Amino acid sequence: MKALLLPLAVATLLMGFMPGQAHSQSKQPPRISAAPGDSVWVIVNYVKADKRAQYERFVHEIFWPGANKLSKDEQKVFRQTRILHPTAAEPDGTYAYFFIMDPVIRKGNYDIENLLVKMFGETTAREHFKLFTDALANDGKQYQLVQSRH
Repeated sequence: MKALLLPLAVATLLMGFMPGQAHSQSKQPPRISAAPGDSVWVIVNYVKADKRAQYERFVHEIFWPGANKLSKDEQKVFRQTRILHPTAAEPDGTYAYFFIMDPVIRKGNYDIENLLVKMFGETTAREHFKLFTDALANDGKQYQLVQSRH
């Protein structure tokens, strides 16, 4: 499965929101939620128990902050993505991180590897991408949904 922004998976919004912060405390514009008929993606990344710290470091200290190096249009992908952190292990011992793209930006770039290259250049991107992929226990799951009227 193509490495998509899932993340992100967690409820943290990129670029300005940290876990526990209210939207009103941020200088970022309010997040837009999907309208009826809009596409929403939910991507689940299953992370190895002993790689959680590495995975969270990648997401919150490398990938999300790196978005500041992207164009305003590309940054919008991050603003419209939420990450949900697990509160307990799955039955197999992995930890499920959910990324909710709400709404999906048509023609938006959600490819983690490609975004890393734009942020950091080829060599550093390869190193960062390895942190991400080494933490994953499997290919994860991807759901493509449509926002209902209610």
